[in-house]
Amino acid sequence: MSDPNGGNDFLYGLEAEVEVELTLAEASRPEEEMGRPVSEWLFDPTDAEREEIGLRGLLDAVVALEDDSRPGDHGA
Repeated sequence: MSDPNGGNDFLYGLEAEVEVELTLAEASRPEEEMGRPVSEWLFDPTDAEREEIGLRGLLDAVVALEDDSRPGDHGA
């Protein structure tokens, strides 16, 4: 996740932020929470799973934008 061209600082910063949030979402372990009675849930496991899926999609989008913004990497 280095920036070899010195540009796109925003995208690299965004990627780092999303990776941190994704790590936190993965650490929440929603599958364990579902094994407890609903009255003991600290969070809704379904919401945690949705957040993780959304963060993965966001991370994929940021990586795609980074790839598109690299000079000389365009074309098939």
